[in-house]
Amino acid sequence: MDDEIPHDKLTGALRRQSVKKNVAAIHVSGKLTLLQRKLSNVLLLNAYDTLVSRTKHQIDARTLCMMVGYNSNDMETLKQSLRSLAETTAEWDMLDENGRQEWGVSALLSYAKLSGGVCEYAYSPALAEKLHDPKVFALINLNIQRRFTSGHALALYENCYRFVRTGSTGWWPIELFRRLMGVDGSAYYESFKHLNAKVIKPAVAEVNKTSNILITPELRKMGRQVSEIRFLIKENPQLAMLDIDDGEGVRQGPVYASLINLGVSDRLARQWISEHGEDYVAEKVAYLKGRDGVESPVSYLTAALRDDYKDITPAEPSAEAVAAAQLRADAIKAQQQADQRREDELSRERAARAATMARIMELVDQRTPTQRDADKRLFLAGLTDETLRAEFARLGWRSAICMGAMVAFWEDLVPGAFDDVAGA
Repeated sequence: MDDEIPHDKLTGALRRQSVKKNVAAIHVSGKLTLLQRKLSNVLLLNAYDTLVSRTKHQIDARTLCMMVGYNSNDMETLKQSLRSLAETTAEWDMLDENGRQEWGVSALLSYAKLSGGVCEYAYSPALAEKLHDPKVFALINLNIQRRFTSGHALALYENCYRFVRTGSTGWWPIELFRRLMGVDGSAYYESFKHLNAKVIKPAVAEVNKTSNILITPELRKMGRQVSEIRFLIKENPQLAMLDIDDGEGVRQGPVYASLINLGVSDRLARQWISEHGEDYVAEKVAYLKGRDGVESPVSYLTAALRDDYKDITPAEPSAEAVAAAQLRADAIKAQQQADQRREDELSRERAARAATMARIMELVDQRTPTQRDADKRLFLAGLTDETLRAEFARLGWRSAICMGAMVAFWEDLVPGAFDDVAGA
């Protein structure tokens, strides 16, 4: 599937591209696969505005598949994923509105059905209230979500991102961490050596490479045993701007067009709309158009958005404020070149992955049916990660998250097989 979603085919909440996830939602679904975790985020995004006012929600099934990354005709995979969400429980333990401790448990979805090309689903009333509670949430950006190739990495990102303002997750008992990563109950991951090598290190590396935050794990021991883990968190300066990308959905709107006509850059226009909302930005654009003699509309509008200029408060910004705003605008404009370089790098990485996958399929096609069966059994026997084993069992040699292991397997079987493949 292509990484980019055609926003002109989306409507309503789906064009926003970001979903507020309450603490209760982020601390569940550890055992979900990568695609199932992405599915839960898209369903929440679609339902968020009416979570507590409607008892059920609907979304076009093909659109849902497209946004998650399924083949649009793969209804069986969608059914299985919806079934998993209905069978997975959400558990929360937090203070209620009266300051009392409240514990609760609910299925992630109370029901889901597919009929006439439409997916209908619902949350339990108690869980819907928790998911909609704006007091504690993380803004999970679906543009960033789509870059993840590991379910453990996405789970770690969701659990860390809500602490970005405090700089640390705080100490988690290692048993809680195993549950958040979906590996509790696995004898293999009872060994911290295995947990660190197969879950923590790869997930941290992907979060730092893929997302808008940088995380560093720290360990606390009791005797010789690791008893707790925490993650120090800071913004990733190279990828922070990616979190504001709202693609073509924003560019279709009249507010965006007004900003461009005033000389605002594409990136800055989308940033303002993402941070403040279209209504607020439109109000300040209208305010600006009512002023005479404004020499720098971009600088003036920057100050108006920041300081909430209104007609009832006609005070002009100070020269220092305008200068500071201009410096910020210039810095954001300069960042665009770095953003473009990063986008080019991502495009090259996608092309390299596609070329490597095509080479793998060529190697598979060159084998006899008997050899292919033997190859699959041999490859599966070498996989120790249960997530990778499950994905390979489902998708075979087309499993993207197994690519690294598949390249090593075929390179060992056919030395030099990838010498002419860039990025292999």
